Amino acid sequence: MNEEGTRWRIAADPETVQRDLSRLVLTIVELVRQLVERQCVRRMEGGNLTDEQIEALGVTLMSLEEAMEDLCERFELTPADLNLDLGPLGTLLPAD
Repeated sequence: MNEEGTRWRIAADPETVQRDLSRLVLTIVELVRQLVERQCVRRMEGGNLTDEQIEALGVTLMSLEEAMEDLCERFELTPADLNLDLGPLGTLLPAD
């Protein structure tokens, strides 16, 4: 209840809920994808991978990025839509 004694109500439009849930899920997937990509780059720069492993990682990372682009297009979201604003903490995803 709010201070006036009335109950708060949430407007749960099915289309809005589906879009917001899609946005949240894709944001989490994009965050994990970026973390994996950074870890791969660190391993490559550290010299811990063979040429074949580097090639495989490159192909995999490109495929993941394409899949994310396809999903964003399907749900009519842009990369900017996935970068949630956390207020004083800044945005969730780092700027590339």
